[in-house]
Amino acid sequence: MSDRGHIKLGAFLHATGHHVAGWRAPAAQADAGVNLRHYLDMAVDAERAGYDMIFLADTLMVKPGSLDTMSRIARYTALFEPLTLLSALAVVTRNIGLVATATTTYNEPFHVARKFASLDLISGGRAGWNLVTSANPAEAGNFGGHAHPLHAERYERAREFHKVVLGLWNSWEDDAFSYDKESGQYFDPAKLHALEHEGKHFQVRGPLNAARSPQGHPIVVQAGSSPAGRALAAETAEVVFTAETDLERARAFYADVKGRMPAFGRDPEHLKIMPGVYAVVGRSEAEAREKNDQLQRLIEPAVGLSILGEMLGTDLSGHPIDGPLPDIPTTNGGKGRQEVVLALARRENLSIRQLYTAIAGARGHLTVCGTASQVADVLETWFKTEAADGFNVMPPSLPDGLTDFSELVIPELRRRGLFRERYEGSTLRENLGLPIPTFKR
Repeated sequence: MSDRGHIKLGAFLHATGHHVAGWRAPAAQADAGVNLRHYLDMAVDAERAGYDMIFLADTLMVKPGSLDTMSRIARYTALFEPLTLLSALAVVTRNIGLVATATTTYNEPFHVARKFASLDLISGGRAGWNLVTSANPAEAGNFGGHAHPLHAERYERAREFHKVVLGLWNSWEDDAFSYDKESGQYFDPAKLHALEHEGKHFQVRGPLNAARSPQGHPIVVQAGSSPAGRALAAETAEVVFTAETDLERARAFYADVKGRMPAFGRDPEHLKIMPGVYAVVGRSEAEAREKNDQLQRLIEPAVGLSILGEMLGTDLSGHPIDGPLPDIPTTNGGKGRQEVVLALARRENLSIRQLYTAIAGARGHLTVCGTASQVADVLETWFKTEAADGFNVMPPSLPDGLTDFSELVIPELRRRGLFRERYEGSTLRENLGLPIPTFKR
């Protein structure tokens, strides 16, 4: 048993599931992206199972490409805005964390600070912000049509963006509000602090018109794995969501990011690294394989090519589908994910078809297919060898994929003493074992 406590688990709810054909599975909720009851039921089930958090991704566009191809893809086509959705889920849950993605590329710091602070208060201290930079250039078309910023520029802006948001979350001291009817004083003026930020990208006066929550302020999650992403994570993140498929690469990533933290005056124990895990679980190995094969048979080639091309930042439609992957130029999108997918293709000598089939569910994340014991073996190895502090669970289709993991894998992890029996507290920080930040000016 590791001295780092228990494995942390996020439920990464990708509407209809993570497999590109997951919405076509017999048990899938095809209209999940706009079905509130679907999310309410899953949130209650995830909390009952003991997950640390619900994690929602987001995008600010409908994916570009052939209209016929895009009409066959459920991912990001019609879905709730995540903060709005999580506010609804906060009402039917009490302990589970609520984490949503908001890009620093096409948002303003004050908007992000206020919305997440509000969710944190609504939920009693369970909010988290997944800080990302926009990887897809097509988002630029919805925000003035200007050129998509270069990778380095996006991270420079993100670093300042985080600084502003953190400063706004420190507008009020913890006990600033007295609500004293007798004296007539609503708050102590000495405990209000304007930000007065003047930087390269932002000029923000402040203060924020939202108080601090029971956990101080929302946790910060970071999802980049490029060198710039690792540096930003070491400086700013409290949870890192990364994509890794190889144990030794994952251990190197873990050591690298945590090893950078002391330079920023941070304790490596105050960061939880949680790779994604795409788990297909059966009561027998044969059952798990059949579940996986069923989804793989539903992949349409044009859809597979579209998803792979998006991840690599390259249009692959003109290349032989059963031929080798061509030379791929460095992307201005998600560099870390591109590197993971290219490494997989080279390591296993995959054709284009084989590669899109391999990433159709996990999209470059760890894939495990088997019984609860087999899945738990992998998670235990990664945890105990310091490749991960926990995992973001990526169900192939929903709701059945989440149910499989909750009812089969989590009891097995508990039997091994690797997962909690009950929540440690009512805030996300308590359950993740992260300190409540003290007020800072």
